[in-house]
Formats: sequence, C-alpha cells, structure tokens
Amino acid sequence: MKPFMDKDFLLDTPTARELFHEFAEKAPIIDYHCHISPKEIAENRSFDNITQVWLGGDHYKWRQMRSNGVEERCITGDAPDREKFQKWAETLEMAIGNPLFHWSHLELQRYFDYHGVLTGETAEEVWNLCNEKLRSPDMRARSLIERSNVKLLCTTDDPADDLHWHAVIRDDPTFSVLVLPAWRPDKVLHIEKADFAPYLETLGAAAGMEIKTYDDLKKALQKRMDFFAEMGCLVSDHSLDYVMYAPASEEEAAAIFRKKLSGETLSMDEVRRYQTVFMQFAAGEYHKRGWVMQLHYAPKRDNNTRMYEKLGPDTGFDCISTYTPSAELADFLDSLERTGTLPKTILYSLNPADDAAIGTIIGCFQNSDAIGKIQQGSAWWFNDNKVGMTNQLTSLGNLGLLGNFVGMLTDSRSFLSYPRHEYFRRIFCNLIGGWVENGEFPKDMRLLQKIVKGVSYNNAVRYFHFPLAAY
Repeated sequence: MKPFMDKDFLLDTPTARELFHEFAEKAPIIDYHCHISPKEIAENRSFDNITQVWLGGDHYKWRQMRSNGVEERCITGDAPDREKFQKWAETLEMAIGNPLFHWSHLELQRYFDYHGVLTGETAEEVWNLCNEKLRSPDMRARSLIERSNVKLLCTTDDPADDLHWHAVIRDDPTFSVLVLPAWRPDKVLHIEKADFAPYLETLGAAAGMEIKTYDDLKKALQKRMDFFAEMGCLVSDHSLDYVMYAPASEEEAAAIFRKKLSGETLSMDEVRRYQTVFMQFAAGEYHKRGWVMQLHYAPKRDNNTRMYEKLGPDTGFDCISTYTPSAELADFLDSLERTGTLPKTILYSLNPADDAAIGTIIGCFQNSDAIGKIQQGSAWWFNDNKVGMTNQLTSLGNLGLLGNFVGMLTDSRSFLSYPRHEYFRRIFCNLIGGWVENGEFPKDMRLLQKIVKGVSYNNAVRYFHFPLAAY
C-alpha cells in the first residue's frame, strides 16, 4: 500500500516519477487566470488565522460544508472562525474522492509543513500550528506567491477599473512577481442585466466620455483597452452561458442598444444578436492588440433563488449547463476567421461532454499565426479533479497536439491555491508516463522533457508573449 500523499503521490510508474521530479516539480508557475485581489497583493495582506485564508470566499469549500449539513452561520455567517474551521475539518473527513481533500492536504504540507490528516479530532492541533506560522512575515500575501515559485499572474479586471493597485505593484522594486491585468467586460456583454445602463455611466467616466450610442460604447472600450495595454494587459476573458452565433449587423446591434437604454425589454433573440456583434467587435480588437481571448462557458448560475437573494452570486449555487451548441461555437469562430479578426483563443466549457467537440473545433482554425493558436483550456471548476483533468488531457491528446497545451491555472481567489499546479503536473506526468510504460510513446527523455516543461510553463510564456525567460 502506498503512503498517504508522499513525494510520489499520484505517480504510479517509474517514468511518471522521473518526469515529475526531474522536469515538472521545480518548474515556475504562470497563473494566467485568477481572481486574486491586486489590492491585497499591493498591501501585502496578512491573515489572522487559517479560516481567513482558507474559507473566506471559497465557494468550493462552502458547497461541501452545506453537503455535510453545516449551518450557514458556520459557512458564510457570523460564527467564530475557530468554529468554522472545525466544521470544515469535520466535512473533510467525508470528502474521499473529492479534489478538496487533496488540495487541502497539499496546502497543509507545502505551506505549513503538516503531513498528518485534518479531521475533527486533529482540528485543534492544525488550527494552532497554522495560526502560529501565519504570524510569520513569510506567510503574508506576497511571500506566499513568491514561495510558490510564481513568476507572473493575471488578475481579472473590469474595463472601468483604474488599475491603481497594479501600478503600485509594478512600481515596487521589492516584489519580483509580475502582476498584470486581464480584461473582463462582462457588464457590457450582458445587455439583459438590470445594471447594464447604470454601468455605462461608470465606464463612460473611466473613459472620459458620455456613452449614449453603441458607437460611443465601442469608442469607450477602445480607450480603456489602450489603457489596459499600457499597463501590460495581454489577456481578455469572457463569461458566457454558451458561445452563441446569431448573426446581425452593426446597425441592428445599435438599435438593440438604443432599445435597452430607452427602458424597453429585450427579447432573447435580441440579446443573442447584440452579444454576437459585441463579441465580434471585441475579438477584432484583441486580434489587433495581440491579446489572447478566453471564453469560459456552460455554467448555470445562481440556481438556489432563496440563497442567491440572501448571499448574492459566487457563493456555491452554480451547476453545469448542458446547452452548449458546438455548431454555434464553430460558426462564431468562422465569422472571425472570414474577416481576419480571429485572435488566439482559449475555450473552456464547464460541460465535460464538450471535450471532444472542442478538440475537433479547434483543429478547424489552427494556422501559422501561433503554435496552438486555438486552445482547449484546462479542466475547469467542477472538472479540475483527477478524473476531469485526465479526461480533458486524454481527449486533447487524442484529437490535437497535447504537447502544445498551455497548461494549468488556478481560477482562484486564494493565496494558498498554487499547489493546484502541482496536482495538475502530477496527474499530467502520471498520464504520459503511463503511455510511455505501455509502449505508446518512446522513452526519449529529450522529447519528454520538452513536453513536460512546455505544458508546465514554457508554452504559456510563448503563447501569451509574457516577458519571461523559458524554463
């Protein structure tokens, strides 16, 4: 029987162990999509206790605590932090097969040098150990990032953001990690939302102009993109229900925009047509600037109305949507290809059934503009577990060029999430190591080193044109 989560955790074969320990284990990290607060990085936030850094804002954990019958006061409510931690420890006892069990213990090992098992019985011991270590300057936000061997991270930022904290970080010579903004214009994409019109005032103020027409909106966004580019932005991101294609003209989009501002209710067809035209505009701007376009789609959000009204969004009440028409995705990308405006694009579907569809669609739009110009993104959200990652990697290997994959990201709000990269790398090395052991790929360490270092780090440096040296 293997020891619990030892140095060869998840590495089943000699080749897998060699690939991980020789090439992946010490590779630096690029976190090209996360939700960490740049303000907390700039201010080098400290944490009073493990609950603050572990449970604050982590809807992954909140969801499982509810599944264990924990009262909401001990999840998002006003219960003492020690009580919340106890309830999480008791929940973790039941989390066999869940990636949170692995992530939590990797974090305890890497940041707190705790190699036991967190349970309700050991919670007091772990609480005291972690809180004592959190008093050290080495456990503040910046040190946690640097200790994790992160070289660059991209936050997620609204077009109206003044990027003040990014400037503070950029101008501070004591912090070695590059922190770049990433463009996330969801509030202008989702014209159906009630806050669309009020948000235009905020965006207009940031751009120094009034937004009264669709042309005004585009000009304001172009101004803000120029500003983001000056601040080092190389990445955009969109949250979509699905990648739609409802072709319409600029004039039709402008008329739909006017109708919205007049206070009229839009039909679903009008929303889809506006969103299609808007996404075509945005993609064209990214293409001109050399930005990467990320499309995250297929969640069905805020399913528990009562809890949404109480707690708001991103609190653990989302699920996978199965309405993800691949034909519309292909047609949308084709509309950009036809006009020469298709940027480098990463596609993430929350629906794991889409793996093969994405793998075949990306093959339709590759060219010499970039190696792996159109990418399937890493297994995301409900899929970033051993099975989900293995399935996504296997599908991409079957249908595309796995060696050109840009690898893992955290998609996290936690400064302790970086062992997720280690988790991914172990799974990746175990998968391809198994193929080698099975005679499906030669044990040519020159080739394998290039693949492992590429997927771990180097491919992302090349793909995004980040100002970093290869590993």
